[in-house]
Amino acid sequence: MKRAYILVADGFECVEALAPIDVMKRAGVELRRVAVGGNLDVWSSHGLVMLTCDMLIEDADLSDGDALILPGGNPGYVNLRNSELVRRAVADYYDGGRLVAAICGAPTVLATAGVARGSRITCHSSVVDEMVDYKYVGGSVIEDKNLITGAGAGVSVEFALTVAERLVDNDTLARVRRGMEVD
Repeated sequence: MKRAYILVADGFECVEALAPIDVMKRAGVELRRVAVGGNLDVWSSHGLVMLTCDMLIEDADLSDGDALILPGGNPGYVNLRNSELVRRAVADYYDGGRLVAAICGAPTVLATAGVARGSRITCHSSVVDEMVDYKYVGGSVIEDKNLITGAGAGVSVEFALTVAERLVDNDTLARVRRGMEVD
């Protein structure tokens, strides 16, 4: 069974975190929710949803994962990129050839960590100017080697399915897509 970690900080965008959580569950990927910020209970950007995580990043051993998922949301993505532990995990995953997936403002974590420079990416329009060391190509979801980036909340399910596509077999992915009425 594949394992993924989703890093969640106060101010996360609901759909950008919950869509990957939902899709990974449907696909049979073991997903662990990792809180960044010292509290297992993490609040969404609009204060609508509180997500209880499985572990704190400072207590987590992320070394056994196949994918690292970073949702956006403001100030969630800022809280992620301000964490040395997050930046280190992103660098470890990317440099080790494991999948890193970031959506909305979260690709700025890559820039802050100095990871994947020169890669083709997409991100939220509000942070494009921060991605000067990357090849911004726009679009909904962009894949470049072991990096997946998504533009924002509106493409959260597509982003999550793209991550799942890298982690599960074609039959499982087709079952998940059918069950979600995608296609």
